[in-house]
Amino acid sequence: MNDIADEWILAELDISREVYEEIQTIIGRMPTVDEVSTLLAMWQSQGQRQGLLSWLRGQPHSMELHDYLTDDQEPESGTVREPRVKECIAIARHLFQPSASDNRPAVNSNELKTSGNLIYMVGDVSLYFTGSEYGRRYLHLVDNPVSMESDDETASYMHLILDSLAANDALFAHHRIGEGGLFGALLAVTATYGNGFEILTCREVRLDSFLFGERGVRYVVFLDEPREDFFIQKLVEARVNCCFLGRVTKNRIVVDDMDFGKASLYR
Repeated sequence: MNDIADEWILAELDISREVYEEIQTIIGRMPTVDEVSTLLAMWQSQGQRQGLLSWLRGQPHSMELHDYLTDDQEPESGTVREPRVKECIAIARHLFQPSASDNRPAVNSNELKTSGNLIYMVGDVSLYFTGSEYGRRYLHLVDNPVSMESDDETASYMHLILDSLAANDALFAHHRIGEGGLFGALLAVTATYGNGFEILTCREVRLDSFLFGERGVRYVVFLDEPREDFFIQKLVEARVNCCFLGRVTKNRIVVDDMDFGKASLYR
């Protein structure tokens, strides 16, 4: 496409050249007017909560620079730049290669074979990733593995609540977030049926902490829309936090509208 055509597209869509080049990087070739329009519509549908260029790049969330470090660590011991959303594709493929050993739960619900079902995270959002598989294998941070022992009481209580909800058909499956973080837990359940997932991350937490952090007691939970109100009501009564993540998909993984590819690439 020549410069004159480029300038026409920029003027027609009222975007800067920097934004246009970023779209080209994401798509991997010169974008068409329809493709640019689609991306603009996606951005606008999210309420334009951040600048268009920042949204395209998956820029850092609002967490402070060293908040991923625990109290007993010095900032100098591991200053890590927060990755963009599209950079997390390489991280995920590094951590969850097809040859990696599986840690899948025993899930027997046929409902999980259906795309479109809801995904929730139950528990408090993790702020830390040091000591996690991501920190050790991908960032090569020297730290002790995450200890789950101090969380046993909280885990027992939360597991009791979720088991009770499952027994009352309020949810299809629940799986504790451990090694591999949230991303690993979602893979462990959905990949059992050849499915994937589409989620939105929490803008108040570092992206790598949210996706790959392993600290704290958290579960991923799968249910359908008719059960959603009852599920939330019972968690409120139990004083347990939760947040909506997204939905089950047909063998695609999408994070913050960025396509990570087929789920089968990560098994």
